[in-house]
Amino acid sequence: MIKNNNQYVNREISWLWFNERVLQESADKNVPLIERLRFLGIFSNNLDEFFKVRYATVKRIVEAGKTGKSVLGGEKAKDLLEEITNIVIEQQTKSLTILRRIEHELEGKNIFIIKETELNESQKEFVKAYFLKEVSPQLMTIILNDLTRFPTLKDTAAYLAVKMVIKSEESKKEKRYALIEIPKGIDRFVVLPDEGEKSYIIILDDLIRYCLGNIFTMFEYESISAHMIKITRDAELDIDNDLSKSFIEKISSSVEHRKIGDPVRFVYDKSIGRDTLTFLKEKMNIEDTDSVIPGGRYHNRRDYMGFPSLGRKDLLYDKIVPLPVKGLSVEGSILESIAKKDYLQYTPYHTFTYVLKFLREAALDPKVRTIKITVYRLASNSQIAASLINAVKNGKQVTVQIELQARFDEQANIEYAEQLQAEGVKLIFGVPGLKVHSKICLIEREEAGSIKRYGFVSTGNFNESTARIYTDFTLFTADDSILKELNKVFDFFETTYKINKYKHLIVSPHYTKNAFMKLIDNEIANAKQGKVAFIKIKMNSFTSYKMVDKLYEASRAGVKIQLIIRGICCLIPGVEGMSENIEAISVIDKFLEHTRIFAFANGGDTKIYISSADWMTRNLDYRVEVGCPIYDEDIKKELMDTFDICWKDNMKARVFNVAQDNAYRKTTLPRIRSQFATYEYYLNKQDS
Repeated sequence: MIKNNNQYVNREISWLWFNERVLQESADKNVPLIERLRFLGIFSNNLDEFFKVRYATVKRIVEAGKTGKSVLGGEKAKDLLEEITNIVIEQQTKSLTILRRIEHELEGKNIFIIKETELNESQKEFVKAYFLKEVSPQLMTIILNDLTRFPTLKDTAAYLAVKMVIKSEESKKEKRYALIEIPKGIDRFVVLPDEGEKSYIIILDDLIRYCLGNIFTMFEYESISAHMIKITRDAELDIDNDLSKSFIEKISSSVEHRKIGDPVRFVYDKSIGRDTLTFLKEKMNIEDTDSVIPGGRYHNRRDYMGFPSLGRKDLLYDKIVPLPVKGLSVEGSILESIAKKDYLQYTPYHTFTYVLKFLREAALDPKVRTIKITVYRLASNSQIAASLINAVKNGKQVTVQIELQARFDEQANIEYAEQLQAEGVKLIFGVPGLKVHSKICLIEREEAGSIKRYGFVSTGNFNESTARIYTDFTLFTADDSILKELNKVFDFFETTYKINKYKHLIVSPHYTKNAFMKLIDNEIANAKQGKVAFIKIKMNSFTSYKMVDKLYEASRAGVKIQLIIRGICCLIPGVEGMSENIEAISVIDKFLEHTRIFAFANGGDTKIYISSADWMTRNLDYRVEVGCPIYDEDIKKELMDTFDICWKDNMKARVFNVAQDNAYRKTTLPRIRSQFATYEYYLNKQDS
């Protein structure tokens, strides 16, 4: 619920309600059973990252002795920490109930997740052999009692806290405590041999529990028990100002320091003995500002994202076949096609191959002189990086702006940076104080004695792995009015104090906020004059209070506003006198909605932009982002069509409202599941 009739939703609380929508997917019977388990994993993984970053930030505010009300939507930081913990405990309880329900349903499908106490004789033999061969060599076990200093627990690693009661002739029993780190290099779900039509799985934690006697053979104990714990650490990067270090060295050092960041969350099995819990909390110096969460028998449920498919296609989503972009062939020259008209790639409905084809062709084309590209996140075995290296080997001048501070991908980007640099790629490491989040590429080709530009602008990363599950737009164009300005963005990277002016692109940090403000003002003026006035926006998160206020102003002026926001939304729609002309929904489904579209009626001549930027303070003021206008009328129609399909969703859309209850949208219209309908839309375009 919204507190104190506030006009904003706190961003941390809104994020938790977003994660609740992810949790809803795990309970939705329209979702295949194993996919539901994987949504539980996504819910848990999201929560880990939330505590590493957002909870840690609020905790820092408290420890600095500040209230944080100005940046937390009017709520005191200390009160917010308590509220977050209470919500998370409730959500964790709900997730455990859902997990038990799914496990019961899996049994109805002949899939059994069994505990160490439920093994039959043949399974016991398999488990013992598996433990000795696969698990024991990787096991890290620490006896705690005699240590003068408690070991530093790894961030979000899972541990079994072991208590042994040692045999003694004295009346007072000696207790020994130990920690076993659950190995990360082994699948969390160990598939046991099938028995007839029945499949069996034991979780690695339980397999280790079964083999505790093998681990602690040197102790003569009367009883032994093991309960899971985990700790989450502050993941903010503290970058030092040592001028003698390179930027790569500073980021590397900061990433390394993250491993010993302050703890912000301690999760434990609620059935753990009070004596064991007290021992651990005292030794680990768990503080009042840390979130202490009683949980179930298993933690790190993010591992359910990798739950084995067991060959059961009936319990998984049908895989779609990515479609070609109509009129754009990967057989001939992609540059020749783009020279004639703009094309839009919408992954995962369209194949990501066009981005790869563009770069491969540029790498080999003798007439291509330069390639410039921004990199935020790459796949683990990136064909993008391979194509850029190939281009260098073919004599092209390749410039890569690589963002070393892409959260949780810092180490991967450092490794790619070193690899690219070693191959002769010119690297730019960004602008001091700004993350580069734009998704742009520009090539220059010599044609008829002059330079012709080609390029693409995207809403998402150039990553062939995430392109299969993230929805993103990529515009391929040879429009020089756009590409000249893309070149200005690259100039800004290389000459960091040179602020350029843009007529077409909307570029952060200097212009995005004001550009969108002007577009909204235009809608307000048109509404007051009785002209057609609407705003349609689709993005990931909406937290900028200034932009919220501007949409409230537009709503009061009579502008009709439709918002599709996947994640955080600090705006409250549908409030009389404030936002009655604003409707907002969130769609959570098979794919992760990642597109960003901004459409303005403009008195009947609709203006449409795609962008890498959400309306968050960081995207507007502290990052380099690029919004690109759409000038091709066919593509404008396509974007509006796909927006409207998503807007009509009445199966996976949840409504933002004052209650913040994640209610599914209900309409009397025929049932529409927008992601499935979007694929049908593009399938039909193939034949039109």
